[in-house]
Amino acid sequence: MLRSFYNENTLEAGLDEVGRGCLAGPVVAAAVILPKQYTHPVLNDSKQLTRSQREKLRAEIERDALAWAIAEVSNEEIDRINILKASFLAMHRAVDALAVVPEHLLVDGNRFVNYPLIPHTCIIKGDAKFLSIAAASVLAKTYRDDLMEKLAASFPHYGWEQNVGYPTPFHRRALREHGPCPHHRMSFRLV
Repeated sequence: MLRSFYNENTLEAGLDEVGRGCLAGPVVAAAVILPKQYTHPVLNDSKQLTRSQREKLRAEIERDALAWAIAEVSNEEIDRINILKASFLAMHRAVDALAVVPEHLLVDGNRFVNYPLIPHTCIIKGDAKFLSIAAASVLAKTYRDDLMEKLAASFPHYGWEQNVGYPTPFHRRALREHGPCPHHRMSFRLV
């Protein structure tokens, strides 16, 4: 069972991102503030859930959260500043967009760039330990998957409706045959 909070007396936002290892599309982050004693029998790291579970949870999280926000950093920005900085920037933008200002940030992973005036704690595999981070992982993943599916309609060669931009053999073969498109990250090794 995932934990409801890190510090019971603090308004916490869970942060997670998705798409760091992709060859195309933005990196997407979400920030979620859940009610203090929130529990959920299914909510977990988005990678441990089926697509239908994620979609159902997305609606529940958006309904139940005290505040939530999603932000992205484009492939062009990733190429300019690098993927690690872009991941942190996406998380900062998600916090910026929250309707409620948190007192503490729970960040999935082992590194983060300080957000102004809000302390943070990095938690390795935090999306499998804390409900707010798991909720952020679900919102970020469902948002990005939907976005890549829409982009796939205009760029059908790459199979993004299936691989969402990750470097699958199909995606790499399509890059060799058709070359990159405007949504590819040119600073990444594409083939």
